[in-house]
Amino acid sequence: MAAAGIVVIFDFDKTIIDCDSDNWVVDELGATELFNQLLPTMPWNSLMVRLWFLDRMMKELHSQGIRIEDIATVLKRSPIHPRIIEAIKSAHALGCDLKIVSDANTFFIETILEHHGLKECFSEINTNPGFVDEQGRLRIFPHHDFTKSSHGCQHSSCPPNMCKGIVIERIQASLSMEDQKKTIIYLGDGLGDFCPTLKLGDGDYVMPRKGFPVWDLICNNRKLVNAEICEWSDGEEFENILFHLISRIISIDRNNTSAKMGQLYSVDCKLETMPLPVANGHEAFPQALPVLH
Repeated sequence: MAAAGIVVIFDFDKTIIDCDSDNWVVDELGATELFNQLLPTMPWNSLMVRLWFLDRMMKELHSQGIRIEDIATVLKRSPIHPRIIEAIKSAHALGCDLKIVSDANTFFIETILEHHGLKECFSEINTNPGFVDEQGRLRIFPHHDFTKSSHGCQHSSCPPNMCKGIVIERIQASLSMEDQKKTIIYLGDGLGDFCPTLKLGDGDYVMPRKGFPVWDLICNNRKLVNAEICEWSDGEEFENILFHLISRIISIDRNNTSAKMGQLYSVDCKLETMPLPVANGHEAFPQALPVLH
């Protein structure tokens, strides 16, 4: 496909959907009062206990009769710009490899993607595990169990449960094993999207959401960013800029291919100036090498 050399990696909250999925579920279920009651009982320590708190919230909601179907119904109402839906479907149709790297959780993400017919567009979802247990309660666990060990990244913008930069390095290592060179486009909005931005190389692209934390970090540390920076603000810009970049990458790849073919053609032309033995038909010309697939 035309865009087979392009890998597009998305954050989820406030990038694909236009809200924080954790807060959306709590607010839409009318659990704000419960949230305020539980908050003082938790050993709050920055972002470290966010997932513990959410898991505890799901337990309390379950005990109050909130079913997993109620949570799914709320998730399906989460705001998402229609142009973002179309952009994802179109990028997939063109042959882009789409992946998600998010600090949300699998249940929230997959429920929303399935509702909009987008789940099959993604080859990989990297996030915090979220599943329904045998009692019908939603359980949420960290992507990296920081109670046992650190994930090893010292960057202050990375929460203890997930370093997206480490995930990007794993993806890059996997891509490097493939024959075709890949170009990465990364889209995000939050503090945790800064570390993966720093892992991108020359020729890659980062699309930070303008006015959001990652945009501020990039603006203050532009010399640290090797990728080309293309900001966006809303769903319309999301779609327009993403497809401008995809078109540009496809054009560059085609030009590079044409240049290589031109070099091969130049070599073939030189062969015509060499003395050739007299022969019938085309027997004197070298035979074409088979192309391996």
